[in-house]
Amino acid sequence: MLDDLKKDAAARMTKCVHNFQGDLKKLRTGRAHPSLIEHLKVDYYGSEVPLQQVASITVEEGRTLVISPWEKSVVQAIEKAIFKSDLGLTPMTAGTVIRIPMPPLTEERRREITKVLRHDAENARVAVRNVRRDVMNDIKEMLKEKLVSQDDERRAEVEVQKLTDKHVAEIDGLLAAKEKEVMHV
Repeated sequence: MLDDLKKDAAARMTKCVHNFQGDLKKLRTGRAHPSLIEHLKVDYYGSEVPLQQVASITVEEGRTLVISPWEKSVVQAIEKAIFKSDLGLTPMTAGTVIRIPMPPLTEERRREITKVLRHDAENARVAVRNVRRDVMNDIKEMLKEKLVSQDDERRAEVEVQKLTDKHVAEIDGLLAAKEKEVMHV
C-alpha cells in the first residue's frame, strides 16, 4: 500500500518536472528553435489547431525560423497567430513561406525572461510540494486507520521527503541551465 503511494507520488512529481521543462521550451533565448512557436494556435477552417499541425517549422541560419504551410490559405491565419502571441516576433511573408528573424535579446529583456523563469520554477516547486503534502496526508490517514505502523509511517515520510528533495533539485538544475543560456550573450 505504501509502495503504491510512493510510486504515485514519484510519477506525479516527475510530471511536475516535465511540465516545467515544457514551459522552458516556450521561452525565447535568442536562438531560433521550433518549440518556441509550435504551440501557437492557428484558426484553421473554424477551429483552433497548433501551428505544427498546419505547417512545417525549420531553422535557417541559426537565427531565423521558416514556416512552410501545407495550404496557401492558412498563411494569413499563421501570421495573425504570431502577431497575437506575446513573443514579440515579426513574421515576413514571401509567397507561401513565412520567415521570422529572431532579434537579439536586450539586457532588459533577458532580465525579464529570467524573472519569468524563476516564477515558473517556483510554481513547479510548489506543485511538487503539494504532491508531497497529499501523500503525507494519505500516510497519516493510513496510520489513523491502523493500516500501517508508526515505524512504517516515519520511513515512508522520510522516503517521500527524499523524493521531493530530488525533484526540487532537478527543477533547480533546469532553472540554472536555462538562466545561463538566457544570460549568455
